[in-house]
Amino acid sequence: MYKKLAKIKYLPNNFEVIESGDHVICCISRKKIPLERLNYWSVELQEPYFSYVEVAKKREEKK
Repeated sequence: MYKKLAKIKYLPNNFEVIESGDHVICCISRKKIPLERLNYWSVELQEPYFSYVEVAKKREEKK
């Protein structure tokens, strides 16, 4: 299914693939995220999130 972890640079409205691969790992849930479904990330922290649920958890951690 998933073959290789990609290295990504997260930009404000897009991301740049630094090292080719087909997925990244959510920094909160540790779920694999296919690059074609990657919609949530932090530019500041350079972290990917599986969904808005993980984004909300990360925001709660910061408080």
